[in-house]
Amino acid sequence: MISGMSGTSGMYLTQGLHRSLRATPDATMTSCGERVRTFAEVADRVSRLAGAFRELGVRAGDRVAILSLNSDRYSEYLLATPWAAAVVNPINVRWSSAEIAYGLQDSGTRVLLIDDTFLPLLPELRTRFGDLDAVVHCGDGPTPDGTLGYEELVRTGDPVPDAHRSGADLAGIFYTGGTSGHPKGVMLTHDNLLTSAMGALASGLFLTSGGPLLHAAPMFHLADLAIWLEQVVRGGTHVFIPSFRPDATLEAVQRHRVSDLLLVPTMVQMLVDHPALSDYDTSSVDTVMYGGSPISAALLERAAQRLPTASFVQAYGMTEVSPIATLLSPRDHHDPVLRRSGGVAAPHSEVRIVGEDDAELPRGEVGEIVVRGGHVMAGYWGKPDETAAALRNGWMHTGDAGYMDERGYVFVVDRIKDMIVSGGENVYSVEVESAVSRHPAVATCAVIGVPDERWGERVHAVVVLTAGQVAADDFADQLREFCKSLIGGYKIPRTVEVVDELPLSAAGKVLKRDLRARYWAGFDRSVG
Repeated sequence: MISGMSGTSGMYLTQGLHRSLRATPDATMTSCGERVRTFAEVADRVSRLAGAFRELGVRAGDRVAILSLNSDRYSEYLLATPWAAAVVNPINVRWSSAEIAYGLQDSGTRVLLIDDTFLPLLPELRTRFGDLDAVVHCGDGPTPDGTLGYEELVRTGDPVPDAHRSGADLAGIFYTGGTSGHPKGVMLTHDNLLTSAMGALASGLFLTSGGPLLHAAPMFHLADLAIWLEQVVRGGTHVFIPSFRPDATLEAVQRHRVSDLLLVPTMVQMLVDHPALSDYDTSSVDTVMYGGSPISAALLERAAQRLPTASFVQAYGMTEVSPIATLLSPRDHHDPVLRRSGGVAAPHSEVRIVGEDDAELPRGEVGEIVVRGGHVMAGYWGKPDETAAALRNGWMHTGDAGYMDERGYVFVVDRIKDMIVSGGENVYSVEVESAVSRHPAVATCAVIGVPDERWGERVHAVVVLTAGQVAADDFADQLREFCKSLIGGYKIPRTVEVVDELPLSAAGKVLKRDLRARYWAGFDRSVG
């Protein structure tokens, strides 16, 4: 039995699969390489995998982790785990063995799924964390000794009814990248995740009716997991590639007539600047969703030219808000002022800008962005003090500095901890980056504060040049002169560094802490 209702007290992650199983059982749900499966086939496999989890000793509320690149099996795991009444724990694929072991131990994970890419880490993980009940190999290669084969579990598992874990029940623990100390496990409930998904869909900005969604961004990250859930709710088709590569992404778009893509601006840049882009048919692309940072005017112009059928949608948020707080529509992208914003509050979200006393600030004043709604996390796993500090007065305190204009558009100016204080003036790196990135020789950039004897901190730009450009000896002077008409003198980078590439997280965000680390060694300032 794979359907059938038990009592539920709210929304649940498997809800969309049940609906599609009844409405469109023979339609394609997943496509991964040569594997194509219908909703009926996926539902059967999910119920059997959930049964196998139960046979392995997984009980209600137990944590089941996955360390894997993108695949259809990742999608099945995300459904089978709550089907078995358990809690998902997607592991960051960029973590070290020590960080992975910490996440497993901190969460009390019982079962780990691991693919071929990460099998070499398994001996060290077992040494560091020996309390796993079972390890399931979910790759395509031979099943190693000491692990269980994913397909064998699905083949032999007895199907079980959906536990219908729902509402305020814990759905997943999603670890944030630890900027200081250990990562924090964000606890999100079924209602949290579905509230965000329903709000995104209610905006009318996400997902093309009947169109396939491509998973190129990492599925462990909540941005892709959220769009995955929205597509599950809609009953659409998922296409999977292991990870983002421009050529593989373009090949998948052409082969599957992909309509929707989730990327971060760095991925958009790599895609539209790929020399072979014009060799591929991208006419099916309807919507490119992105987040992580605003998109520069120069990149948006190139993207619009090279992906002429695509509209662009920006989502601002964080893991703690499941993850969407605000949305910027395609129409807003044509306004040069609004394009620098994160958009307006999403249908399910309430957003304010507050001062240090948590009182709301007048429009236009910079303060901390706070968020309230049914999508706000239940708290940090095992960290009551950090939870209390973040969830003050009923609002999630994001740690982002920003302001709201008279029309309700939210402009994110910096992470509060990233703000540069130079000569007593507050400098917001996002504003400087927007100016620097408009220089025709600049492909992308990051702005950080570095120690300065006179100013305390000075504004320092780390720049990647566009293809074919070479930095002249006076490039820093040229860049400063260029910025003079765009931003105040105290904001202009005093020093400029040209690099081949910027350090990126698995989600494609620039790791500013890595850029700052070598400058701040031996100083008191945090480089988190």
